[in-house]
Amino acid sequence: MTTSIRVCVIPGDDAAPEAMQASLRVLDCLDLPIDWDYVPSGRDLAELCTAEREALVHAQIDASDTVLFGATNGTTPGARYLRWGKLTFANVRPIQWRPGFRSPLREAEEIDYVIVRENLEDMYVGVMGEAKDLLKAGLADVRSRLPVGAEDGRFAAKIITRPGTEQVTRFACELALQRKAKLTVSAKTNMLPATDRWFCEIAREIAQDYAGLEYEEFIVDDMAHRLVIRPQDIDVLLLPNLYGDVLSDLGAGTIGGLGLAPSGCYGNEFAYFESAHGTAPDIAGMGIINPTATLLSAAMMLRYLDLNTAADRLNNAIGNVYLSGSVLTPDQGGDAGTENFADAVIGAL
Repeated sequence: MTTSIRVCVIPGDDAAPEAMQASLRVLDCLDLPIDWDYVPSGRDLAELCTAEREALVHAQIDASDTVLFGATNGTTPGARYLRWGKLTFANVRPIQWRPGFRSPLREAEEIDYVIVRENLEDMYVGVMGEAKDLLKAGLADVRSRLPVGAEDGRFAAKIITRPGTEQVTRFACELALQRKAKLTVSAKTNMLPATDRWFCEIAREIAQDYAGLEYEEFIVDDMAHRLVIRPQDIDVLLLPNLYGDVLSDLGAGTIGGLGLAPSGCYGNEFAYFESAHGTAPDIAGMGIINPTATLLSAAMMLRYLDLNTAADRLNNAIGNVYLSGSVLTPDQGGDAGTENFADAVIGAL
């Protein structure tokens, strides 16, 4: 098969490379038209200085069509560049229960929604410091609810922009129309009118451009409750950055844990894919990390690359392994290792 696609593989740190290695064995069985470009693991990169590590990884990212990323504890560079350098503004996190997933909920069968998280703004802009500087600048007025001793405190800025909100809302609207034509938007509108209420106002305005799109809004604490009590009511959920980070982990918990949670980060010209879990340092080297999230992220990547048949085969194979229930990792109630699970998926293929 002629190779025409270049994928940069960043295995990451701690236990993440174990999940990546097992996942790549599975992907090799799909006979994909992909040229894989491997970044060394975080442990191997540690011998280089920070500037050398970043230059190496950034160059490999720039030379690729997309990236399959493990997870980083900060040793492996690339996460910041993939996000802010490549302007991947929409973090897409599917929350879908499948037969065999170890959900803590009694009725999880109808959980199938997607969180679209704005990925560049909100509390993650990195503007923070000592509160006395904020007070000296005159940014606190009589409406502020400053606590006693505020002058000795710290602050972090929350920034929402119209262009940023508009582009992620359009992304979410288009995704909703591809699915069930329903968009839910949530933020802390009652307490943060300058940012969160404005975010929702902009989203509501943009949604009106999409004929046939059902639109609804909830305050974010109510939304957290609904994701546990009535998750089947949600289809595409649009959230500002911080709430999206928190509630996507909550959603993963309702289907059986972060080991089952994939994600993709999309921009106008680039996208990359990574499991939603962290590096799992507590189980590094034990060979028991669940590679499902990495495999499902790879399936999202294949769809991005228009390799839909391969994505379907991979999704079906993973589903069949869980349906049989005989080769599952410890987080899902089994005793299989990471490589054993990968072998089972290969067998299902």
